[in-house]
Amino acid sequence: MPKALPVLDVTAPICCAPVSAAPMTDDAALEVALRLKALADPVRIKLMSILLTAPDGAVCTCDLADGVDLAESTVSHHLGQLRKAGMVESERRGMNVFHRARGDALDALRVVLDPNCCR
Repeated sequence: MPKALPVLDVTAPICCAPVSAAPMTDDAALEVALRLKALADPVRIKLMSILLTAPDGAVCTCDLADGVDLAESTVSHHLGQLRKAGMVESERRGMNVFHRARGDALDALRVVLDPNCCR
């Protein structure tokens, strides 16, 4: 049986030195790994793509479910994992929940992995 990773609060954007700066501490490596683990699913990558390109910024769970052709409950599960990793924030509006990508969290992760990327 695979070893479970410890549960940490990773809702804030990652803030540690780039992996190329020096050998990472165990805690810093765990923070990066937990965020990457949350993104390591094709459905979650597609959800992030939809959220990042949404013209209004926030998208209802029902529209996301249509976008990935899955049940709303399945999409809610994936969004919950992304929310735990600090990649998505959600807001209830009446009977619906709207989700927004946290670009700052993705930018911070990008900088940690390669500070010279995309300049």
